[in-house]
Amino acid sequence: MTPNLVAGLEPPYYTAVFTSIRPDAPEGYAETSARMQEIVKGLPGFLGYEAARTPGGIGITVAYFRDLESLDAWRDNAEHQEAKRHGRKHWYESYSVHIGKVERSYGFDKG
Repeated sequence: MTPNLVAGLEPPYYTAVFTSIRPDAPEGYAETSARMQEIVKGLPGFLGYEAARTPGGIGITVAYFRDLESLDAWRDNAEHQEAKRHGRKHWYESYSVHIGKVERSYGFDKG
């Protein structure tokens, strides 16, 4: 899989940073993750996401949203709520979520 960065977003926008510790391949995780990606990509105001995971189980996902209402719609989605409950019970050792407003954004691409 080729890594992709979310670029070219016009501030202000919002981020949800999800940092977690979990085993590398827990049962049912891949299917649920694919379903969550499908749902969030269909929400108005969702701008994209980036994700990385270490072999030791630390993962970071940064999701980008146009406004807080879009981010709240993702937080409040019923399937997402159920996936979070299941994850706390079966997959995650721990996680944290940080919400932020981006006021400046820039990047670099050697290509």
